[in-house]
Amino acid sequence: MVSKVINGTDARPGTSIMIEGEPFVVKKMDVSKTGKHGHAKARIEAVGIINPAKRKVFVIPGHDKLDVPNVDKRKGQILSISEKKISLMDLENFETIEVECNDEELLPTLTENENVEYWDVEGSKLIKRAL
Repeated sequence: MVSKVINGTDARPGTSIMIEGEPFVVKKMDVSKTGKHGHAKARIEAVGIINPAKRKVFVIPGHDKLDVPNVDKRKGQILSISEKKISLMDLENFETIEVECNDEELLPTLTENENVEYWDVEGSKLIKRAL
């Protein structure tokens, strides 16, 4: 569920936005003013939160609205690791969840009983880093 809406010119580097129903992080943003009666244009370069290989570059009018996804950052403890599936226990409510780890560099460094930070991005859960 999208929590808020921002203007195209308010999207700064590091801001999370929704593009075509998927969450992205703005990496670079340029604002250009057009002629005497024109509107500002925003050129945005974004990288996917769930799949960092996805990149989008687009230009929108500055007054267009962008959705900001709800990103919930939480801590969990690894219970078990099997291939790319990791079983986590949330450290706040002690709920057990299954999370896929697609990060090829992070996966070999994780061990059982280790604490990690995971993100819940619009219902998709992913492990970001070891604590």
